[in-house]
Amino acid sequence: MIIVLKDKHTLKIDDFNFRCSIGKHGKSAKKKEGDLKTPKGKYNLGKLYYRADRELKPQTKLKCVIIKKNTVCCNDLRSKKNYNRILLNTKNFKHEILFRKDSKYDFVLPIEYNSKKIAGKGSCIFIHLTKNYNPTAGCIALKRKDFLIFLKLINTKTKILIK
Repeated sequence: MIIVLKDKHTLKIDDFNFRCSIGKHGKSAKKKEGDLKTPKGKYNLGKLYYRADRELKPQTKLKCVIIKKNTVCCNDLRSKKNYNRILLNTKNFKHEILFRKDSKYDFVLPIEYNSKKIAGKGSCIFIHLTKNYNPTAGCIALKRKDFLIFLKLINTKTKILIK
């Protein structure tokens, strides 16, 4: 199964079209850290991370991981070992915190962009939640209701195509 980002407002899976938002500066085949662009290409999806203190484990065929208070994604260009990895924070590198006060990361599905973890090429590219469809820093965002439907449709072999 392939998910297609048709345009900056539509994520398509089979016969389902979901309204979404993407990076503030659109899409790019030459994504760079901090450029606020969603990377073009075809990618695998990672494990689903979720806030068990706020949400029940969703119905999905994906492996699910509970977000802990110290779960982060490293976006530190100097940390070659940890760059673009989700791990438990040791505070030795710059990172994005997944355990947030808002609900944006109550569900986080990593897009396996920059899987070779090349520093500066971009990190922490997710499918996550939105309440208002505001542009993202490069991720794809869906409303909670749509995200839960989306999770029921996909599996571990699903890929995403960002045109």
